[in-house]
Amino acid sequence: MKKSYLLLLFLVFGKRTKAQETTNTTDNPVKIGKSIFSNEIKRNFSRKGDFFVHWGYNHSWYGKSDINFTGPNYDFTLKDVVAHDRQSPLKWNYLNPSKVSEPQYNLRVGYFISDNYSISIGWDHMKYVMDIPQQVAITGYIGDQISEPGVPTGALAGTYNGQMINVTDKMLTYEHTDGFNYANIEIERYDDIWVAPSRQTSLTLETGLGGGMMVPRSDVRLFEQGRNNHWNVAGYGFSAKIGLKFYVTRGLYIQNTTKVGATNLKTVHTTGRDDLDKASQKINYVQNFWALGYQF
Repeated sequence: MKKSYLLLLFLVFGKRTKAQETTNTTDNPVKIGKSIFSNEIKRNFSRKGDFFVHWGYNHSWYGKSDINFTGPNYDFTLKDVVAHDRQSPLKWNYLNPSKVSEPQYNLRVGYFISDNYSISIGWDHMKYVMDIPQQVAITGYIGDQISEPGVPTGALAGTYNGQMINVTDKMLTYEHTDGFNYANIEIERYDDIWVAPSRQTSLTLETGLGGGMMVPRSDVRLFEQGRNNHWNVAGYGFSAKIGLKFYVTRGLYIQNTTKVGATNLKTVHTTGRDDLDKASQKINYVQNFWALGYQF
């Protein structure tokens, strides 16, 4: 009789406890995004609803591009122009808030719309400097005087059909150094590669696609006529990225990302006579950056 009574109590209270656990799990589910990697240890929290912000510095590499210059009495294109970036050496004085934006930098703020997807806005401050001097092919025509009021062009006046010329600073200097700015929106996906037993430290793969506006501040001298122009929306760009985020803690992370992009600049300011003179070009690039960020 005593054994039967204990068995009855066990069945009643055991079922009740199991039902309570099921209810608690249902009421407070932890929805963790799926990873393409099979991890023995998984996170026990979701990133959904978190914000993040990071700041870092980049280096960029540019493909050869054609630059077209148009205005009164000229319309010519320089073919396969070579250019490089101009990253400033890192110095301690960049800890001064007034100088932190001088090197090539990346700033991004985002929000996790689910555990493994986020949407973000960012400003990629790159720099583009055409190599001077360099030999390039040229097509089009250059008048004896260009723009208004007229600027003399000297021996370079003429009609061209693919001839090679030596571009010196007497003809052209061409930079987007304040800079080659990409204001963009991106959507990112995250897949945990490794999660520590503490579940606070982890290594995560980030991939993403983006698009936005190109807002250069171009420093151009065409036949020694020009200036460091003001910022303008010169065109648009698209990008794809892949990188790694190492979460030192649940919030603090270090990131390294490589991004490839294609841009189309239709209205680059040149001589400072914005209603008359302009340049256009399509630039493809590869960018790599390191960043320090926080998720909250």
